[in-house]
Amino acid sequence: MAKNFLILISDEHRRDAMGCMGHPIVKTPHLDSLAARGTLFTNAYTPSPMCVPTRAALATGLPVHRCGFWDSAHPYDGSIESWMHRIRAAGTETVSIGKLHFRSREDDTGFSRQILPMHVVGGVGWTIGLLRQDPPSYPLGGELAEDVGAGESSYTEYDSAITDAAEAWLSDPPQHAWTAFVSLVSPHYPLTAPEEFHALYDPAAMPPPIGALPDHREIGNLAAYFDYTRHFDAERMRTAKAAYFGLTSFMDACLGRILAALEASGQAEETVILYVSDHGEMLGDHGLWTKQVMYEASAGVPMILSGPGLPQGKICRSAASLLDIAPTAAQIAGAAPDSAWTGQSLIDLATAPDDPNRAILSEYHDGGSSTGAFMIRWGDWKYVEYPGQEPQLFNLASDPHELHDRAADADVADVLGEGASRLREFCDPDTVNARCFADQAAKIEALGGAEACRTGYVFNHTPAPVEQDVTEKDPA
Repeated sequence: MAKNFLILISDEHRRDAMGCMGHPIVKTPHLDSLAARGTLFTNAYTPSPMCVPTRAALATGLPVHRCGFWDSAHPYDGSIESWMHRIRAAGTETVSIGKLHFRSREDDTGFSRQILPMHVVGGVGWTIGLLRQDPPSYPLGGELAEDVGAGESSYTEYDSAITDAAEAWLSDPPQHAWTAFVSLVSPHYPLTAPEEFHALYDPAAMPPPIGALPDHREIGNLAAYFDYTRHFDAERMRTAKAAYFGLTSFMDACLGRILAALEASGQAEETVILYVSDHGEMLGDHGLWTKQVMYEASAGVPMILSGPGLPQGKICRSAASLLDIAPTAAQIAGAAPDSAWTGQSLIDLATAPDDPNRAILSEYHDGGSSTGAFMIRWGDWKYVEYPGQEPQLFNLASDPHELHDRAADADVADVLGEGASRLREFCDPDTVNARCFADQAAKIEALGGAEACRTGYVFNHTPAPVEQDVTEKDPA
């Protein structure tokens, strides 16, 4: 029985951008090798297609609407017990290396030690996104298209430092049970890839985006707010895609170094390895860039589980979620799961037959949206509800690129009703939507009002920490 758990998490890695997922261009040899000796989950999802709420949900094991860390100005602060708290109390050492996107390293979030942590700006986060009911214009839409091409960025330098730190920690790991959460930032923008990896991809060979901006009011709101697409002409789009794939290969190389360090430590046979990302990246598909929406490229995440006694070379088609990490960590640590957790151990999912009936929820309540978005995925179907607006419905078996919204089709009215019913097994969307706006109004007031939020922290991506070697003990 494995006693250790190594969680490798990237940022903004879309699920299809791996060789093991059949991508014809992207080179990810280390992830492909991990999948070959483990289980590849082909239908895994984020709790929310945005960094800060997802990482809070991942930590607490609770959906966003239940933990209440709604958005990029509600970062996790340790006030709700995390699975890290729970397994630390059971005797497992918990260490994080790299990006966390919690409120502050001063909070006890459950880690025994944090190495090179990245937390939200100023302990506050992205405040302009709180202004959803009367949103100001977002001034940085052009920045995404400007920072593309070959070269180093503060994020690739940060990832190199994280990789060095992970190798150093694994060179002398504890001899008792441990869980390590190693969190890279790539392939998150800025879309600037180190020359060695950028050279793997010819911009002229990049495939065009899939689909056009849909005629849907809420998705139009998001597209108009973030305003990324109009800054990309065809050449700039191809350059950006090549850089994104280059960053993906750079990230894969970093993971390869970390996995080699685990092997050299002599503890690989006692360690379960999980690779995931926090959300995906649209890359121009459906006329959209970055995330925030419920299309597969944004809400879907890569997921690979490998370790002693686990299936090798298996494809698991059961729907899965980052919320499944909490019960997985508890199972490996021998700790009792929290009865409030909604997830299921990935070890159990990987060793069981596929379950087409399992339903997964994702939700979005952050900047640019005028109402909440609630996605339910089960079987071949995806249902998305927007309180006060029209829903969406897609059959992912016959329409994997989500080009044909079936919500208005009479012949699938029963499926539309099933999606609405399945959603209400998780929550009432109208009630959640109202509670979220009330909490955000209270946060706006606490931060000094709408003008303070509009001018406070406005950025496209959280700056990398300036410290070269930041470590500390969380209060236990």
